[in-house]
Amino acid sequence: MTAVQDERSQVRTAPDPAPAPLSDRLKDALGAPVRALREAPRRPLLAVSAVALLSLVVYAVVRHFVHTSMVDMIVYRAEGAAVADGEDLYGLRVTEWNLPATYPPFAAMLFVPTTWFPVPLLRIVITLGNLGLLALLTHLSFKLVGWPRRELRPLGVILVTGGGVWLEPVFTTLRYGQINLALACLILWDLTRPDGRRSKGVAIGIAAGIKLTPGLFAVYLLITGRIRAAFVAGLTFLGTFLTGALVLPDATWGFWTKYLYDSSRVGKTQIVDNQSVRGAFARLLHTADPGTAATLGAGLVAVAGLAVAAWAAGSARWLPRAEAWGVCCAAVTAVLISPISWTHHWVWCVPVLVLLACEAAAEHARPAAVRKVRWRAAFGATLVAFLSFGMWAAKPQGAAVLHMGPLRQIPTSVYPLVGICFLLAAALRTRARRRSAGAPLVRLPGQRDGGGRPGSAHDRQQAPAAR
Repeated sequence: MTAVQDERSQVRTAPDPAPAPLSDRLKDALGAPVRALREAPRRPLLAVSAVALLSLVVYAVVRHFVHTSMVDMIVYRAEGAAVADGEDLYGLRVTEWNLPATYPPFAAMLFVPTTWFPVPLLRIVITLGNLGLLALLTHLSFKLVGWPRRELRPLGVILVTGGGVWLEPVFTTLRYGQINLALACLILWDLTRPDGRRSKGVAIGIAAGIKLTPGLFAVYLLITGRIRAAFVAGLTFLGTFLTGALVLPDATWGFWTKYLYDSSRVGKTQIVDNQSVRGAFARLLHTADPGTAATLGAGLVAVAGLAVAAWAAGSARWLPRAEAWGVCCAAVTAVLISPISWTHHWVWCVPVLVLLACEAAAEHARPAAVRKVRWRAAFGATLVAFLSFGMWAAKPQGAAVLHMGPLRQIPTSVYPLVGICFLLAAALRTRARRRSAGAPLVRLPGQRDGGGRPGSAHDRQQAPAAR
């Protein structure tokens, strides 16, 4: 079956069976990688593994010569030590940059196990753990998109894990010892689970309890009609708050009444490290405090981004990979509207690139007479942007960041530009698919179509070939 036929096919699926016992599911999950490797074609598997290994060896050499401080890992460890020793969590300052704790108390509680290891060993554990999480994020991205074929996915996971270390957000995550890959895996694991699971939303709630920005995915669940999952996420987040309040009442009071609103604890808005809409506005307006203009800009992006995410996810009857488009739009929106989004927060480039690669592959499979290069061009440009390290190459020194000319603004705000272009591409893609099918661009109250409700659980859970 060709990719074009895949897009047009309609698959009816039976309701999800009752979940197996937890022990059986755990055993099946642990054995899945081994079974997948056995099913993969042998020669391509060996070739891809050799390429990935070579990439990781080169990365290890580069890492040895580049200053790899893993400074954020040091902060996490200090937060865990403060909890374990009963010290003032938000009064600590560590490393030569005097960095403070910025996450909720619940996150600091989860960091306690990092104190069990000496720093040199912890560097190795965190690096290997992040490589494993990169592999898991790649697997979940393939699962979300429903591509490639099952027997080829191990090859994709190995290749992306080996080569993905050169994506700037991933490279910086590994360099600083950050937790972005763990949060992305929690969220994407939750979003790729069947909507019928009663516990769907729990992982998103936990991620929001660690770092508040993932809470936007609960909003995404809500506006796409998955009310129960949205409330599960909200209640789980409330549980993380209550856990922090019971164990660390003083720190919880201080965080939610004072430290959360002190942006100076996080960092400077205008520096090129900050790849959010607000950071781009600060550099564009040549001011450290972009004020109302940036707030309005971020608000507009939030409304537009969530609207496009909901529109795409609700167009499953006409749009292949509708849920993948919706999830990626929600992820890009979350990173764009956060006041501070460091470059390593953009690890969501992995599922975005997987989605664009899938669209490019589907386009390439079309007959030559109607084939276009649009998705291959979009994938290539996005890949180059995330491999470019453009903001670092063009980074001005000191106060010069507030006096950059128009051309220098482009590389120093490359991720916000890519994110906005992605949202625009998603909107155009959804509009084109609906128009080509003769469907209404928006579904008016009381309006009916020939089948079930667009965006229903049935549509979202079709087999990948139907998406």
